[in-house]
Amino acid sequence: MTSLSQDIKNKLSRLNVLEKIIVINVVVFVIEHLLRLNLGWFKLPSGFSDFILKPWSIVTYAFLHGDFLHILFNMLWLYFIGRIVLNLFNPKTALNIYFLGAIFGGLLFMLGYWLFPGFFGIRSTLVGASAAVRALLIFVCAYMPNQEVRLIAFNIKLWYLAIAIVVIDVIGLFGGNAGGNLAHLGGVLLGYIYAKQLVKGKDIGKGFERLMDALVSMFKPSKKSPLKTVHKNKSKVGGYTKADFNEFNNQKKIDVILDKISKSGYDSLTTEEKDFLFRAGKK
Repeated sequence: MTSLSQDIKNKLSRLNVLEKIIVINVVVFVIEHLLRLNLGWFKLPSGFSDFILKPWSIVTYAFLHGDFLHILFNMLWLYFIGRIVLNLFNPKTALNIYFLGAIFGGLLFMLGYWLFPGFFGIRSTLVGASAAVRALLIFVCAYMPNQEVRLIAFNIKLWYLAIAIVVIDVIGLFGGNAGGNLAHLGGVLLGYIYAKQLVKGKDIGKGFERLMDALVSMFKPSKKSPLKTVHKNKSKVGGYTKADFNEFNNQKKIDVILDKISKSGYDSLTTEEKDFLFRAGKK
């Protein structure tokens, strides 16, 4: 048993942050449905008065799913989109987008029921990671709209994919899951705004990131360690001098910059490197 638990720990430690979220979602889904648990206190209510009694539901609802197909498609999207995001940005940025997408989707869901009760009908609850996944998807599409991805037998530019997703969600407002599709659009809006602001050099998730870091530090034992000063060398790109870097072709430059992001994070890039990566994404 000890060997099995250690093996599981080792495998979990090798997962990236979004894959760990997938595992949490799957475990919660299995436990909920096998034990037939009533997790109503973790679902997001459509009324603000009900939400005040369980404010944590603005996040916990995204870890609950209605049925097998619901969680299957959400987790498949999260897996493939997560690989793209984490190849470009550090894990904290990915988590910022994911959780802010869930929060923004939840807020728009409640706002819709409050402003248009006649349209959305009787009060309901919201579950599912769709808004969070939409935020990551649209973020990637808005950040590099002209990047092509392979879909079965043909290539498609990301901004075409984004338009198709938005159209489906808008049409869904007039179906049986109007509230859910409104939450999707909340995630879409968050992902789009996040990407466009990041292109301008502003990370709108930094405040949320600091809040999460503060909450996590409250549950960590304090450790005293000697202070170290780390100097980031921005005169080089991925270990190459700027002169050598300028001799590379465009694909090689992109690979070097992506390697630098994977090692030091997006914030380690110079303005010139960020501009080059942005221009490359538009080609």
